[in-house]
Amino acid sequence: MIKKINFLLIIFSTIGSLYFAITKDENIIFVLKDISIIFTINLLYIIQKIFKVRINEGINFIYILFIFMSHFLGVICELYNSIYWFDKFTHFISGIVTSFVAIYILVKLKINNKVIFNIIFLISFSMLIASLWEIFEYLSSYYFNVDPQRVILTGVSDTMGDIIVALLGSILVSFCYYFEYTENCNLIIKKFVQQL
Repeated sequence: MIKKINFLLIIFSTIGSLYFAITKDENIIFVLKDISIIFTINLLYIIQKIFKVRINEGINFIYILFIFMSHFLGVICELYNSIYWFDKFTHFISGIVTSFVAIYILVKLKINNKVIFNIIFLISFSMLIASLWEIFEYLSSYYFNVDPQRVILTGVSDTMGDIIVALLGSILVSFCYYFEYTENCNLIIKKFVQQL
């Protein structure tokens, strides 16, 4: 079932991005912005083919859903511009998603450290990804003369707000992780780990 949902999200995003690229955007930068989702939404499948690894379909779903929400709805459908809280909400979700990716890494590499170390790893990994994303946005501004960080309107407030809400998302997952592993509960985190 999850595989079918992933497939439908990929097809919908691909067709939608091509539609917007053909009908709405005349500037080559905006056309590239629209069609780049075809690569990003399929990235995990590409990684699986190149490195001959298998990534759980649930992880694929989390990633595809996040790309659909952030890239297709946020960038291509321009919800970032029309719904004022959508950007912060997306970055909050990114903190949650990247924390689950960090858990996936810990499990797959069979790293069985103490709970506190694992929590530090979750938060650090999430902050690494948030920082790399903001660097990517900065480089986009620099090289393509666009303003995804809204520096003109907000200075550094938008960038710092994005990183802070990503941190809050990773802290939420860390609290859940700490609670489940210290209280020996089998809730969201442990059920996720059991699926890996």
